[in-house]
Amino acid sequence: MNPELQGRVFPPIEPYLVGREKVREFARAVFATNPINHDLDAARAAGYDDVVAPPTFAVVLQEHTLAQLLAEPDAGIDFSRVVHGDQRFVSSRPIVAGDLLTPTLTVSSVKTLGGHSIVTAESAITDASGAHVVTAISALVVRGED
Repeated sequence: MNPELQGRVFPPIEPYLVGREKVREFARAVFATNPINHDLDAARAAGYDDVVAPPTFAVVLQEHTLAQLLAEPDAGIDFSRVVHGDQRFVSSRPIVAGDLLTPTLTVSSVKTLGGHSIVTAESAITDASGAHVVTAISALVVRGED
């Protein structure tokens, strides 16, 4: 694992248009039962423009940014040795169908622990106006050689 990745900011990913059916599919997949995640009328009654994505929906966008990191030639990451260590979200507002979101990845930390490496990556996700929506923070453990 290349420790010089710490602090690297990758170019923003192409904007992602959040679709109503994608929100509903994700909500079903994670067993989110709140009506605002499925029903347009319920979401509007709650004050939203469209159905509201469950808080973990941000991983859909984060996966695109993490692909940049994993494909980086000088990263030194063997994907076959990667396990997911931690996941957190810091939200300014919910993601709603119709949002046009742009994620940008920053490698916030690279640590070595025993024979393993831990890389913490933060995907800051903004809306079309540039306002922060959510930051998805993942710790990936790159297992050392056996």
